[in-house]
Amino acid sequence: MILIRNARVLTMEDDKVIQGGEILMDGGKIVDVGSALSAPGAQVVDARGMYALPGVVDAHCHIGMFEDGMGFEGDDGNEATDPLTPQLRALDAINPMDRCFSEALSCGVTCAATGPGSANVIGGQFLAMKTNGHDLEQMVIQEPLAMKAAFGENPKRVYSGKHQAPETRMATAAILRNALMEAREYLKKKEQGGDKAPDFDLKKEMLSKVLTRELLLKCHAHRADDILTAIRIAKEFNLRISLEHCTEGYLIADALKRANVPCILGPLLSDRSKIELRNMSFKAPGILHKAGVRFALMTDHPVIPMQYLMVEAGICAREGLDEMEALRAVTLNAAWAIGLDGRLGSLKPGKDADVALYDGHPMDTRTRVKQVYVNGQLAYED
Repeated sequence: MILIRNARVLTMEDDKVIQGGEILMDGGKIVDVGSALSAPGAQVVDARGMYALPGVVDAHCHIGMFEDGMGFEGDDGNEATDPLTPQLRALDAINPMDRCFSEALSCGVTCAATGPGSANVIGGQFLAMKTNGHDLEQMVIQEPLAMKAAFGENPKRVYSGKHQAPETRMATAAILRNALMEAREYLKKKEQGGDKAPDFDLKKEMLSKVLTRELLLKCHAHRADDILTAIRIAKEFNLRISLEHCTEGYLIADALKRANVPCILGPLLSDRSKIELRNMSFKAPGILHKAGVRFALMTDHPVIPMQYLMVEAGICAREGLDEMEALRAVTLNAAWAIGLDGRLGSLKPGKDADVALYDGHPMDTRTRVKQVYVNGQLAYED
């Protein structure tokens, strides 16, 4: 049992700062948050002068799949040989020994949603994992977490070079629709059983989980038209989706508000490396927040190294986003966007005891993370 005392506690459940706050952790969970807590026998950590926040959550990245400083040997995020690869599992590609995990942890990031890139129309399965440890099976929180789909420039670029579909946005949408229709027919025959039971098909089996809403469909879409196509297909098949990147989402904020689906913005701390990023702006999060659109921020690691997720949040606050909302975008809203807000993202009794202690305001670039607790155990100390 560990009791953190004398901290400036930001629970992320509201906008309040608990001055001289306390956090009690036991059995890997948060037991209580408040002031003057009773905890006989607890190990006491004096966090005087520090800020205490829930562990930061990166809702979309590729950590462990595009390994740091490895080149081709560590590049395992895109199986660009078939536009439809729903059977692929991030679990089989992640190297938990990638040093980027420890770098992220040292900056307060305790959870990452990581998975395949966007070369394919359907790229494969994401998972959610803690950043502490070297045993992948113990680090995983949920697997599979989601299925990855991609619209726009990336599938076009990859497959036009191979002289096969999709070479256009029309083909990308058609390939996705056809795959979902075939999976729906497969699921129907499977439920009927008997003579109509289909032969086992791993691709259709995994896409069936998208159709039944068991799996979130993470839809890579930068341009406004691609965002709207993703929303359109989600309505056609009654899918549970999130909009990944959503670069031009601020240009169609009303449509996003009506769609009422999670948006995971970013990476914003990068160059405009391709045409569909031409309208990228740090003002987008502030505009979406004012429009009533709930969103998270991402790094898309290694595009932005994961340890700079809080820096990205800070720049968004500088450019008009409410400060507390910027913090939520990398904590509670990020956990919500991947369906894990029941476990992560805020300091609340019953949630995972993932806590970071900062020696200054978390979004000040001069601030250092002094301690990080994962599942109630000290995982990093400066």
